[in-house]
Amino acid sequence: MSKHKILFVNQEITPYLEETYMSKIGRYLPQTIQESGIDIRIFMPRYGLVSERKNQLHEVIRLSGQNIIIKDVDHPLIIKVASIQSVRMQTYFIDNELYFDRKFILHDKNGKFFSDNDERAIFYAKGVIETVKNLGWAPDIIHCNGWISCLVPLYIKTAYKDNPLFTNSKVIYSVYNDKFDKKLNRSFTSKLKSTMIPNKEAAKYKDVTYLSTTKLAIEHSDAVVIGEEDIDASIKTFIAKSGKINFVHPQDNFGSDYIALYERVLE
Repeated sequence: MSKHKILFVNQEITPYLEETYMSKIGRYLPQTIQESGIDIRIFMPRYGLVSERKNQLHEVIRLSGQNIIIKDVDHPLIIKVASIQSVRMQTYFIDNELYFDRKFILHDKNGKFFSDNDERAIFYAKGVIETVKNLGWAPDIIHCNGWISCLVPLYIKTAYKDNPLFTNSKVIYSVYNDKFDKKLNRSFTSKLKSTMIPNKEAAKYKDVTYLSTTKLAIEHSDAVVIGEEDIDASIKTFIAKSGKINFVHPQDNFGSDYIALYERVLE
């Protein structure tokens, strides 16, 4: 297993964000895997909540400067990096002023769902994949954590499936209790089409919700993790019927359990 490479695509990581159930997994799972000798890369969005000064973020010029095009509009992709020095663990941040320079994750200060969360998820997924391409780093496993990463499985299994870096990559999607009730933008399908997603797959994202996008993420993954027990009941049922390798996040000493999962997925 030590010769394999694992890419973590996270929604939250502490200490860059406050401690939550998800952010602690975002921090300690990659750390545990790295300490076992496995080569990892970690990504998360550079939300406005992330203090660049406190966390000593700096731009990686050689990886920045590319544009992500969504419906003929160019959106600059800025890559920043920071390290948790005590454990020598580096995190790459996907940044764009329009999408991420706000002091919230998926909802504003009044609890209102951001109307552009569809585009933010597109930009994040494309930004991560394009940056990994620029690194020339071929991940054996791509482990996605949290809803903001839900389009990564779709892109890996469709638009990027013939790219040599990702041809053999296996995707794992972890589901958490981060449900929202709002429907996503009705133009989601056309935006996906504009970013190399085949028409048949893009059409599945018409009038979608949290539940439907989560189910589609599972559908495009090779395995699924139940990140916490109180996820939506219909998602649990969907996972049970999906035929996918599935795994319940253990509460203690989870490093060896995840390594066993990764080995199983790679068999």
